[in-house]
Amino acid sequence: MSKPNYSGTFHMVDQVNMDAYLAALDINFALRKIVCLLKPSKEISHEVATGAMKIRTLTTFKNFNMDFTIGEEFTEDLRPVDGRTCQECLCNVIQPTALFLCCNHHSGNQCMNPNEHHYLTLTKTRQMSKRKQKKRETTVSWEGDNLVCVQRGEKDGRGWTHWLEGDKLHLEMRVQGIVAKQVFKKAN
Repeated sequence: MSKPNYSGTFHMVDQVNMDAYLAALDINFALRKIVCLLKPSKEISHEVATGAMKIRTLTTFKNFNMDFTIGEEFTEDLRPVDGRTCQECLCNVIQPTALFLCCNHHSGNQCMNPNEHHYLTLTKTRQMSKRKQKKRETTVSWEGDNLVCVQRGEKDGRGWTHWLEGDKLHLEMRVQGIVAKQVFKKAN
């Protein structure tokens, strides 16, 4: 049986529970508030015969490109989505009055490594972003007519599902039991 073609341009018309979803990803308060105000568009190019897909999420703040082949594992770089690029701690950096940014080894402002007592500053994180990348192993596959993504990384139960209903594209995003939903309408 033939799978649906997801190709097209879609504009967001509804969003539910995005702040809680982003908080579960440890996204800082300021970035969560910005993201929740955005009205993204999606440009999708889908080669049904080969399974090749390109999803471009476009906003006035940041854009995110995701290219993959359905059913094949790939390494996903999510820096444009959540801004986090740190994969390991910076040691011997002590600046308690600096602006802090969390990464997967940090909770709040302080490193969770009990052998190191240091802070990660925004400046140091930006320097690290040139050397390190936040990547996750990802697979997108078909479940019926739905596209289901599983993202293996620092958070359990992370992934998303896309499906079409008429001229609407639905997106359900999951992480650690938290679910956010977005609905997009196809442009004419």
